[in-house]
Amino acid sequence: MKITRRRVDAKTRKFQSATIYAITSLSPAEATPRQIAAWLRGHWHIENRVHCVRDVTFDEDRSRVRTGAGAQVMATLRNTTIGLLRIGGHHNIAHGLRYHSYLHQRPLELLRSC
Repeated sequence: MKITRRRVDAKTRKFQSATIYAITSLSPAEATPRQIAAWLRGHWHIENRVHCVRDVTFDEDRSRVRTGAGAQVMATLRNTTIGLLRIGGHHNIAHGLRYHSYLHQRPLELLRSC
């Protein structure tokens, strides 16, 4: 399917358009437009919940680790940290990182509790 999104840039007040393509194995009878829209919004839920946190809280875009498997290892460590903090009840990852950095026992307690 072809999906075209249009929006107005708040700064320039110009219209912007983006086209994306999606593939599904479901027939049109099995996947209604409402379901497809919900799936696409669900993708952004993941983007905002994980990738945005990695970009903002961990400043991942400025990472200088680029050779070998280093970037993948660091992404895995960041994802694991985010997951552990969420399981531990922290909704704000930056606050959770600060909380666990104050006492060296706290990260170990978090690992044991999961």
